[in-house]
Amino acid sequence: MESFQSWDGTELTYRVVGSGPPLVCIPGGPGQAVEYLGELGGLSSCRTLILLDNRGTGASSVPADPATYRVDRLVDDVEALRQHLGFDSVDLFGHSASGGICLLYAARHPGRLTHLVLVAPSLRVVGLQSDLEVESVLARRAHEPWHHAAVAALHAEPTSREELEQYRWQAAPLLYGCWNSAAQAQAKAEPAQFAQAATDGFYEEFQPDPTLPARLAELTAPALLLVGEYDIWPTAAAVRQLAALFDNVELVTQPGSGHFPWVDDPAAFVASVEAFLAS
Repeated sequence: MESFQSWDGTELTYRVVGSGPPLVCIPGGPGQAVEYLGELGGLSSCRTLILLDNRGTGASSVPADPATYRVDRLVDDVEALRQHLGFDSVDLFGHSASGGICLLYAARHPGRLTHLVLVAPSLRVVGLQSDLEVESVLARRAHEPWHHAAVAALHAEPTSREELEQYRWQAAPLLYGCWNSAAQAQAKAEPAQFAQAATDGFYEEFQPDPTLPARLAELTAPALLLVGEYDIWPTAAAVRQLAALFDNVELVTQPGSGHFPWVDDPAAFVASVEAFLAS
């Protein structure tokens, strides 16, 4: 584990694994420790993964100012990491909520970006609907033995933290293409990986910038948008809307996969990401 001081003096940690050209990886959640990314299904075999713990999560320090947990403020930590590493530009990877961080970074620092990889990215920063055609996605999985309980849990309104965790576990199969041992192991580990303050502060008082879509359209660095066929947030239909904002974009829908495509089909995931980065 390595560390550096970000722009405001907060000490942030990151882990370096693998070999090959570097890929800076920002975790989602929001407020989740980077450990859930693992080695991205074996992408570390061809890329050196630089895995950042966002402020207040994992081994990174809690900031003095809670307002710096907000998605647009976390962009400054990504830029501070780039400067610390001494890179003129970066290949940048974001998943889920951190897709918002990476989209804002791309708009704010377009000249510092070589490739942009967004996996199941949150669409909130661009003001797009994430659950477009979600009922159709849910219906395609109605044959699964866990389907009824999972959908009921998805729509339940918990009244306590205990109920929240219970419903989260019951709904968890909806986030994976196959509810197997690998998926279950990741889902079981998740609750301990979240830092509540970082989660709560991620969108606190955040308002989307109406100029962001136009700025993304001007981005010259190529972007890869990868989404699982069965993902429900965002759906593949929703990610197609995001892809329409870019001029230089590749859109991949990974068959039989959910919100964590590197868990569902590691080989397909690594092949898609590495082919894009090597292009």
